[in-house]
Amino acid sequence: MKQSVMKRLTSVVAMAAVICAATAPLRAEEYAINLQEIITIAREHNGELKALRQELGIGDAGKIKAGLHPNPVLDLEGATGALTGSSSENRLGIGVSQEFLFGGKREKRLAVADSELVRFGNRIKDAERLLLLEVKTGFYNLLLVESRLELAQKSQELNKELLQIAKERLAAGDVAELDVNLARVETARSEGRKIEAERELVPARQQLLSLMGTPALTDLKITGNPETKPSTENPAEFKAMALQNRPDLGAAEAEKNKGEAELSLAKAERVPNVTAGVGFSWERSETSLGGLQEQDTDYLIGLKLSVPLQFFDRNQAGVREAQARKSSAETRQAFVRQGIEREVEAAHARLASAEKSLNIYAEEIIPQLTENLKLVQEAYRLGEVGILAVIEEQKNFIEVNDGYLTALYSWNTAVAKLEAAVGVELQKVDGGNK
Repeated sequence: MKQSVMKRLTSVVAMAAVICAATAPLRAEEYAINLQEIITIAREHNGELKALRQELGIGDAGKIKAGLHPNPVLDLEGATGALTGSSSENRLGIGVSQEFLFGGKREKRLAVADSELVRFGNRIKDAERLLLLEVKTGFYNLLLVESRLELAQKSQELNKELLQIAKERLAAGDVAELDVNLARVETARSEGRKIEAERELVPARQQLLSLMGTPALTDLKITGNPETKPSTENPAEFKAMALQNRPDLGAAEAEKNKGEAELSLAKAERVPNVTAGVGFSWERSETSLGGLQEQDTDYLIGLKLSVPLQFFDRNQAGVREAQARKSSAETRQAFVRQGIEREVEAAHARLASAEKSLNIYAEEIIPQLTENLKLVQEAYRLGEVGILAVIEEQKNFIEVNDGYLTALYSWNTAVAKLEAAVGVELQKVDGGNK
């Protein structure tokens, strides 16, 4: 946004004394907090985000498992002839066998696990991106509610002032009692407007606290100052930034890489693993010859080699499944990329429109309306216009300022949505523009 825009917005903020009643000093028990502090708290304490971070340990465990070698196998064997009438014949054996992976399976499993960790890490970042958008929207919603409450208080003050002037003029014999009655009606209406504004305050505050992940508080006071916002003149730069920084696109790319790694692993599974083992056995036997018995004891050492013969199952199904996953991930990545570009375009257009609307209020409507109200109030005090003209001008003043607050809310949320679409905070904000 151009620098001149911020100068105009600063001037609008300077008019806050006329537009809204001055904010009362914070009570001792109130806790003032700005947008950046709220974002910091939400990043640390939001329950859903904390749960996702804890789930990251599942991926770490998967990587550990993928990097482990197969466990060796201990074989124990014992045989006796006692149950068959040959009690002197016995055999004991012990052996150890180990499966050896071929075809680079271990490295390929690690590649799959690494891709999954990257994908899940980007998923956490994307959840944080969406959370920040919710937090900012909740912050600006609460700011809008508080501003409308202040505007309602200003309306009440204007009508009380008008009522006082009408009473003074009635006492002086300048107006009829009808003026006082009309002023009293407007004062009562402004009180109702204030009650309606107060009704929205607690729900808006609790919604923001829920996103922050903190206990319910009734004394939260948000603060904020006007900040510069991103220029809306070059949407191509936003698209380039989004394609570089969006974590959901990073997750889609990691999913594609995982699919490629799974396909490579599936092809490697066609290569059979070899199991090699070594064994030691002790055998005792007894032979009879011519009435003589002789006992023999033998010690044997043996080697064993096992190789599966993959005549039928050469992991055809696994390869086909991996190919399907890879193709699906590639399609999804292209779809996510296209969606991001469109989201950036929409967010950019929304911000440009909100900026135009805000500029109209800031440059043309608010200054003139403020001057008109001052003139008609003074004219009624001097007896140059009737009370209906003052009432009508005050209504216009409140309604237009409410429209200005809505436009300001739309502008702030449009910036937040553009930042979410791009995937980074384009400008560090203290929040507000109140």
